[in-house]
Amino acid sequence: MADAVSKVIEQWRRQRPDVDVSPLAVVARVMRISRLWDKEIKDFLARHDLEPGEFDMLSTLRRSGEPYELTAGAFLKASLVTTGAITLRVDRMDAKGLVTRVRDEGDRRSVKIRLTPRGLEVIDRVLPLHLANEARLLEALADGEDQQLASMLSRLLESYGDLSD
Repeated sequence: MADAVSKVIEQWRRQRPDVDVSPLAVVARVMRISRLWDKEIKDFLARHDLEPGEFDMLSTLRRSGEPYELTAGAFLKASLVTTGAITLRVDRMDAKGLVTRVRDEGDRRSVKIRLTPRGLEVIDRVLPLHLANEARLLEALADGEDQQLASMLSRLLESYGDLSD
């Protein structure tokens, strides 16, 4: 049984045998998997009354360590979203009682975003479930293949300059 990309590749090979369509074997599959996983993860998080951006913010704050707070600027660097998007996300999460804004003691012009006790409870409860869901998404891979794939994808990301600080 072949996946949908195999059919696309075969069609192109018949229609344009003069063109090397081999990059589709990887790129098209990564793009399709990304869309499928995006939907799976959105659906999972929705069952926990969270959006992916909210989960990202909660997990970023949680892994930052106590007191579980960061400036909006730190989020901008980490997430590559606009200031407006951060503001809207924080507004929604504040209304849900997941985060709060606090003035920086050292710089009154700066505001930090902090996990509330409820936000901490939510991320600590949902994170293990989220990771189990992600493991489910990889079940088709044999032992060790997930690590091989992770290594190859990491190399691709590095080639685009997507590096840790």
